[in-house]
Amino acid sequence: MTKSEILLMLLIAFFLTSCNSENSKSASNILNANDTQSGKDSIPKYIKPFRSDLPTIGLLMYNGVLQSEVIATSDVFSKPTEAGKQLFNVVTIAQTQSPITTEEGIRIIPDYTFENCPKLEALFVPSAYDMYAQVHNDKIVSFVADKNNEAKYVVSNCGGAQLIGASGIADGKKIVTWIGGGKQLQKDFPKLLVENDSLVTYVEDGKFSSSNGNLASYVSALNLLEKMTSQEHRKFVESYLYLDRLQNWKK
Repeated sequence: MTKSEILLMLLIAFFLTSCNSENSKSASNILNANDTQSGKDSIPKYIKPFRSDLPTIGLLMYNGVLQSEVIATSDVFSKPTEAGKQLFNVVTIAQTQSPITTEEGIRIIPDYTFENCPKLEALFVPSAYDMYAQVHNDKIVSFVADKNNEAKYVVSNCGGAQLIGASGIADGKKIVTWIGGGKQLQKDFPKLLVENDSLVTYVEDGKFSSSNGNLASYVSALNLLEKMTSQEHRKFVESYLYLDRLQNWKK
């Protein structure tokens, strides 16, 4: 056998080995994908399933919503107990199933629409920088009013107070809005008892509570969490979120 023939055979063997190696990698990838689909992967166990036996927290959404006010509530109520037990369903709701684009540009697909929304234990109403479209959307205003009839708690953050005012569900109740927005809120909805937003971060009046919004949305979520569970669980969630690190942070 000539040197050229030997070299040709070595090249053929190399390519065959490479192909077999790639096929092995592909087969391995398929097996890994199958393992994931069959639930063998470790990640899915952390995804919270919807459980009909648990109270449901509803997060209203619409285009232009401030995502921090959606995430804050989800962050707080989705945390398990110290023993790892799920306590709540946390769902997002919008007028349609189309993805919602937040003020910051993140797109979120809602879990439910106004038509198929499950029974809510608590409804959180967030804000947008421009609330005109929401306040003048009869379907959104009606949804807030209808859910108030079944929900034990209704929470507004920031300009979400304008939707509460438009729905009329909290007439005669204390409420606070974004810093600088109180005078206009009182003018638009004179039946609300609007607190001084330059001094008040959070206020509670019966089933209704409200905050200045943005990161203060964590305050309204944590306060309601404590009411619905316990002070011990609130402290656990705060530690889970490392809020103590922020509170004690120094340069």
